[in-house]
Amino acid sequence: MKKLILFLTLLIAQSSLAQELALVNENKKFGYINKSGEVVLEPQYDKSGNFNNGLAPVLENGKWGFINPKGEWVIKPKYDRVKDFNSGIAVVLHTEEWFYINKKGERLTFAETEKIFDFNQGVAFIRNANKVGLINPSGEVVLKPIYDIIKPFENGFARVKKGDFWGVITTTGKIVVPVEYQSVGNYNKGVVQVEKDGKLGVFTKGKFKPVEGVEKIWDFSEGLAYAKKEKKIGFINAQGNWVVAPIYKKAKMFKNGLAPVVLKKNWGYINKQGEVIIDFNYRDAEVFSNDGLAPVKIGKTWGFINKKAVLVIPNLYQITAGSFNFFSSSPKGFINGVARVKKDNKWGFIRTDGSVIGKWYDNAELFNK
Repeated sequence: MKKLILFLTLLIAQSSLAQELALVNENKKFGYINKSGEVVLEPQYDKSGNFNNGLAPVLENGKWGFINPKGEWVIKPKYDRVKDFNSGIAVVLHTEEWFYINKKGERLTFAETEKIFDFNQGVAFIRNANKVGLINPSGEVVLKPIYDIIKPFENGFARVKKGDFWGVITTTGKIVVPVEYQSVGNYNKGVVQVEKDGKLGVFTKGKFKPVEGVEKIWDFSEGLAYAKKEKKIGFINAQGNWVVAPIYKKAKMFKNGLAPVVLKKNWGYINKQGEVIIDFNYRDAEVFSNDGLAPVKIGKTWGFINKKAVLVIPNLYQITAGSFNFFSSSPKGFINGVARVKKDNKWGFIRTDGSVIGKWYDNAELFNK
């Protein structure tokens, strides 16, 4: 019985350490709260950053180190500058030299590179003779430096450039879009917008298909991308066919089957058949989150509607800001049941029922762990 109680105690302790925390700023001091709004670490630091990989950077007496969620120093402050931990590794500056450390604070020596790059999605760039390749968290070279440019990985894919042409690779260096296009977008579930021989189109199932008369194509989401033709916007599918005619002034990506669009002046929502589901009643509008709510601007303030156009959270907020980590875009709204909002020049968080989490702060960042 005693062993069981000890096990449960340890399990609860580990769970509390794994919880998501948000960086908050109050009276020019930084601290952290949990998703219940409880203050986990009182605002006490002159400067600190978000938790990543279970550690957060904190500045003390002009030097940076890393703390755990209990506020204990895991890596004592001795660095001039630091980057966040990612894949268990951080980049730090000490005595005018950048290098990698692990979560024990031990210095790591990896493949030779002209510049130290952050890890992202399990890889980091290396650069030699102005060419870029990839290493993994063990320091092994997974892709020799052969590209002129590798863009940051997003959802496991990155755009690469060699000479005058672009393509797409995976984190293992595998080519999924040949490096033969004048431009390429963000790869999403086997389809991406590209440009070849001055023509815009889509790359899907290993082939390029031009879209006649199109002026611009944005990234794909839920199998559709919004595109511009004759200065109007509609939606094309992965085959490059128009499924929603280009009649709109503005548009944003599909999320949960609906997309925000502007016909004349105000925003509304359409489905994938082009039918208007929510009328054009909003000064601005964002995509629906996985929670089934979308931020909309009514007058000068933001509120949240459901897919039946019911204003379930009143328009009380100056700003709603966040990111679904969907490619490079940063839609506003709910992330895992929590939305970051600004009211009366203070920042805080609300739940999907509109209730406020904790209190309001001078600033508050997104939850991380």
